[in-house]
Amino acid sequence: MASSLRGEVVKLYKNLLYLGREYPKGADYFRRRLKAAFLKNKDETDPEKIKQLIARGEFVVKELEALYFLRKYRAMKQRYYSDDKP
Repeated sequence: MASSLRGEVVKLYKNLLYLGREYPKGADYFRRRLKAAFLKNKDETDPEKIKQLIARGEFVVKELEALYFLRKYRAMKQRYYSDDKP
């Protein structure tokens, strides 16, 4: 059981690390916070608690993706639409 969860945790960490490259406060800031969050829970052995932590991490992934899509949307809107109203 633990080996399958370990794979999920590693996959989540890599995914978050990849998404953190475009974080508004900088990749180094995000990497430090990410590492601290994972190290804080490194001794967790309860499979249910690990699953909850993975679910929280996947929620963070969705939030980051939404943040990036919103930022790209705003940039495109600003580029192609003017705020001037006749």
